[in-house]
Amino acid sequence: MPILSASLRRSLLSAAVFAAVLPYGASAQTVDNVVTRPLGSKAEPFKTNRPSEGAQPSTGLGVLDRMGAKLPDLPPEKDYKGPIDTAYGAYQRGYYLTAMQLALPRAQLGDPAAQTLIAEMQYAGLGVRRDLKSAAFWYGKAAEGGDVAAMFKYSLILMAGELVPRDKAKADDYMRRAADGGNSSAQFNWGQLLTTDHPGPEGLKLALPYYEKSAQQGIADAQYAVAQIYSVLADLPKQKKKLAREWLARAARAGYDTAQLDLGVWLVNGTNGPRDFVKGFQWMKLAANRGNVAAQNKLAHLYIGALGTKPDPVEAAKWYVLSRRAGLSDPELEDFYLGIEDAQQKQAIDRANKFRRLP
Repeated sequence: MPILSASLRRSLLSAAVFAAVLPYGASAQTVDNVVTRPLGSKAEPFKTNRPSEGAQPSTGLGVLDRMGAKLPDLPPEKDYKGPIDTAYGAYQRGYYLTAMQLALPRAQLGDPAAQTLIAEMQYAGLGVRRDLKSAAFWYGKAAEGGDVAAMFKYSLILMAGELVPRDKAKADDYMRRAADGGNSSAQFNWGQLLTTDHPGPEGLKLALPYYEKSAQQGIADAQYAVAQIYSVLADLPKQKKKLAREWLARAARAGYDTAQLDLGVWLVNGTNGPRDFVKGFQWMKLAANRGNVAAQNKLAHLYIGALGTKPDPVEAAKWYVLSRRAGLSDPELEDFYLGIEDAQQKQAIDRANKFRRLP
């Protein structure tokens, strides 16, 4: 089953989790100027900025890639001894018409799994004409029958209110049931809803178990949320707080550019672990190359301050030009840019014009 779209997950994360976290000391998504040259043991914190709205989390990585190392492994998968679902088997092999022919009689008799399969094919237009209204009908029937994946998808449809009348109470109920049933995306989104309905520490504490379960199944956004909550909630067990950087690193390894940005900041600042300017620079550069505007801004500061890299005024100016073009102002970097030679400015603009973000 497809999970919640990256753009919707990112908007939910920005609006819910960190709106609740920020009043209690986190600066993960605030917009501040940074210290140009934080040197030595008394260096001032390297502050974070709001990530680029256009940046998207990575797709295409499997759970094992996202899980990384050091944290508890998932339990071994149990051997399946039940009946073989021939309709779903045909679907997996790309025989969509066959899958539809096999699933439809079962769906009409009330089989929730078959109803979900039909909804998926109609929603995506696989082997049949795309029919969102009919897909919503079958998702609803499957949700009524207790199919966890359908409950998650139908909850989103109920929230949107485009294919069926909007019903928040029913949407919340299905999202909670899907989360309790083990759906990783539902777990993440139910955590989001809890933080929205219960602002402040109370909501974070209610949501954290769901974020943790989702994170353990490889959802990068949930890994990022767990890292931030572990970092800012004061009354958590010490063993959990010690894992904050590990969870952030897992989200960063999954290709989540906001996690890459924050991990770079944590490493430069020595947040939740020792300082490491070289690794902090590497993560910051990766996020910058993927189009994260805040990372581009901070990378310019790292080049100026020679933190984790050799000083390079042209590269610093290039990254500043890119972030300025995206609308992120920085008076300190503007002063730096105006103070370098004209030839260096031209080189920086030329490099900025040739920049192509990584996928």
